[in-house]
Amino acid sequence: MNNDIEKLLTYIQIKPKNLQLYELALTHSSFNADAKTKHHDYERLEYIGDAVLGFIVADLIFGVHPEMDQGLMSKLRSHLVQSKALANYARKINLQNYIIAGHSIDYDTISKSDKILEDVFEALIGAIYLDQGFKKAYSYIKWIFYNDIKFAEVEDLTDFKTRLQEEMQSEYRDSVSYRLIKEEGPAHDKIFVSEVCFNGEVLAKGMGKTKKASEQDAAKNALKKKAM
Repeated sequence: MNNDIEKLLTYIQIKPKNLQLYELALTHSSFNADAKTKHHDYERLEYIGDAVLGFIVADLIFGVHPEMDQGLMSKLRSHLVQSKALANYARKINLQNYIIAGHSIDYDTISKSDKILEDVFEALIGAIYLDQGFKKAYSYIKWIFYNDIKFAEVEDLTDFKTRLQEEMQSEYRDSVSYRLIKEEGPAHDKIFVSEVCFNGEVLAKGMGKTKKASEQDAAKNALKKKAM
């Protein structure tokens, strides 16, 4: 098991001082049932890793985006550290291959679980911070997150459906509705077309790779029309 963990640490350019910290960071609580141990898992490290990650991502956003106000900075941080995003970062370094779990949880369950991968990713950050110090933790998090922070699109952080709903309800009592009107392309590369309606009138149409994305696009186009 040590050789496997050392392979991971070599890949992420960490020379461990205390290898046991990283073993702990990669140990799921189900292992305790098999080993008859208590608290020999990643949960405490996840706690400290979550705090370190949140602060460093916030600091990077603050430095990279002087044009962003508090609201947008908060939205970007939330977008980057949400469960799905952290699980995907974990998958990029194949973290699922190194998790130590009990017999009650198989590999497929681990690899498909955003929650487990998110928790282990945060625990790994906690282990790096405790083992290597703040400076190394900062450089590691910057290595992972910098491009996503720098090239973040403001539109990706905006919920156009909520904005449109709020604007319409500030003028009227009724709600807007969405309808999928078309699907185009092969199954692996579909394009969805939706329209947003209000009181039977089509306000705008939108397109996207998913039904949800097409609704967001329709709401964005409706807001543009309202502003004209």
